Amino acid sequence: MSDLRDAAMRSKAWPFEEARRVLKRYEKAAPEKGYVLFETGYGPSGLPHIGTFGEVQRTTMVRRAFEILSDIPTKLICFSDDMDGLRKVPTNVPNQEMVAEDLHLPLTQVRDPFETHDSFGAHNNARLRAFLDSFGFEYEFASSTDYYREGRFDSALMTVLERFDKIMEIMLPSLGGVEAERVNTYSPFLPVSPKTGKVLQVPTLERNVEKGTIVYEEPDGERVELPVTGGNVKLQWKPDWGMRWAALGVDYEMYGKDLIPSAELSSKICKALGTKAPELYNYELFLDDKGTKISKSKGNGLSMDEWLTYAAPESLSYFMYQKPKTAKRLHFDVIPKAVDEYHQQLRAYPDQDLDKQLANPVFHIHGQDVPQSDMVVPFAMLLNLAAVSGAESKDRLWGFIQRYAPDASAETHPGLDAAAAFAVRYFHDFVAPERTFRAPDAKESAAMEDLAARLKAWDGGLDPEALQSVVFAVGKEHGFEPLRDWFKALYEVLLGASQGPRFGGFIALYGIDETVALIEKGLAGELAV
Repeated sequence: MSDLRDAAMRSKAWPFEEARRVLKRYEKAAPEKGYVLFETGYGPSGLPHIGTFGEVQRTTMVRRAFEILSDIPTKLICFSDDMDGLRKVPTNVPNQEMVAEDLHLPLTQVRDPFETHDSFGAHNNARLRAFLDSFGFEYEFASSTDYYREGRFDSALMTVLERFDKIMEIMLPSLGGVEAERVNTYSPFLPVSPKTGKVLQVPTLERNVEKGTIVYEEPDGERVELPVTGGNVKLQWKPDWGMRWAALGVDYEMYGKDLIPSAELSSKICKALGTKAPELYNYELFLDDKGTKISKSKGNGLSMDEWLTYAAPESLSYFMYQKPKTAKRLHFDVIPKAVDEYHQQLRAYPDQDLDKQLANPVFHIHGQDVPQSDMVVPFAMLLNLAAVSGAESKDRLWGFIQRYAPDASAETHPGLDAAAAFAVRYFHDFVAPERTFRAPDAKESAAMEDLAARLKAWDGGLDPEALQSVVFAVGKEHGFEPLRDWFKALYEVLLGASQGPRFGGFIALYGIDETVALIEKGLAGELAV
């Protein structure tokens, strides 16, 4: 066994811990289907959001970890539940009256409110695939509509019909609360009406296992017999989930914490169909800025496109790696921190031993081909530089960057160049509207005057640590206790924020004379206007 595989077998990084659970399924024999199957699910009733991406990203991390542990081939299926009937009109789409007319039709039959694709389901599937493709994910896209209509679930659906009573025994006790009234009408089968094309929630009145059919009643009272195969019916989503695991032989799937009861029921159904349920992993939910769960239909929280407007994709991957079992706010203010922490990990990686490298998030983002960071200036510092310089473009920032790092250029540091553009955009959209400057009090004014005088006399070059020592000394000599109050005053008076960068590094980047001029404006009250 290689050193890498040995280290992976003992690594405590969560993707390796998950991968070892999958490996244990096949410690006695390889899978009959010839590969280990990872799956993610997507409900295209709303526009794709970051939570959807996170599930694919995290599952890919486990898949890659498994491929280090084992030589068994793997596949990842991204499965879209696009045959579900549209239950309500999403609030964040155009042409809502038109969409309302198509309620209860399969999503692949609902007209596209964006008028770019054959259906709403096709539109949202395309959005998802385009985004996943942009990240270079290796996956097979699967459409529920296609799988049902092409007969790929026919065998499993016949087994559901045969074991109908067993599945009812599993499902009926779960119909509490708002679903309690459905106990007498529930059926795992949802007929697709030959008359209207709508997905119907109606009782199954008769079953014929030999013919492979069910009988139900249309809303107009007509009794209709339909085959359960060929896309004539679909399953309620919990039986559908379990049936899919059984039909495809899914080995691993993640899901949000809110779906724990559903996953437990689907596991029972999968077993009732004669197949071992997959290894499951529940992750905590993403929250918006108000602490509310993000929703595809509401469109709250960050979209994938919005994150990529303000930061490179690797920072999003880093965010997804961190503590999947912990609920995290998914709002614009998490972006700068994710960017800088990602680059901190990149810089640390080359000097780490193998065990620490396997625990480093960048290994699970990039695999064994971890790039070097070219961010000689942190993203948070670029934001502050954009603030004090009034930058309208990255070119303005490069004037300061090249004085601080003469060897850096847009050509040699493309990541830094992109980050400079992101920083200007982020500053104008989110930082500038929230900035609140204040005038210094007497104690703060005296200290700032002292700092400006020392900087005017400074001949020590642009050494960030030396300049930080100067700032530190001024704060100590003027009696700031705790010292962080001194730095807080600098940020609030000069940057319009309660926190900011290491001030010595800021001076080195912005410039000695420029910093003196900024302090003098703050003392004169010109920034607080």
